[in-house]
Amino acid sequence: MQSFAQQYGPEIEIEDLMAFSSNYYGVVKDAKNDQYIAEVVVDRYSGSAYPEPGPNMMWNTRYGAGRAQAEGVSYDLAGSKKLAGEFLTGYLPEAQIMESHEMPGYYTFDFGRQEIEGMLSVNAYSGQIWVHTWHGPYLGGMNVTS
Repeated sequence: MQSFAQQYGPEIEIEDLMAFSSNYYGVVKDAKNDQYIAEVVVDRYSGSAYPEPGPNMMWNTRYGAGRAQAEGVSYDLAGSKKLAGEFLTGYLPEAQIMESHEMPGYYTFDFGRQEIEGMLSVNAYSGQIWVHTWHGPYLGGMNVTS
């Protein structure tokens, strides 16, 4: 994952490494300015690393298809967290936001009831919510900086 993440620049760190039944997940952080910039997954079986699908590819205004997005976000972190919480009320009752990451153009949230059960993202421009269904069940993780 770290080798793959180096394509984003020389001062890149992997943070928030998580294991799911289908893949490993990590947040790419630019250590130079202490900003999260992308999400990366590694296939648990083949070892192939690639940008995380979904919001990371479509909404990322720095490295994804969202680069053409106009300036001026409609939702900040607090507003996006509120939208995510409202969504979870119907999607997984009693679930709470457990961790958040601000990415270029969107926010990603870990959620669950007692422990992390999944992940979702909120578009900073539209407020659209996208559940990360490709990971499978959460197996564990740690917040690390490589």
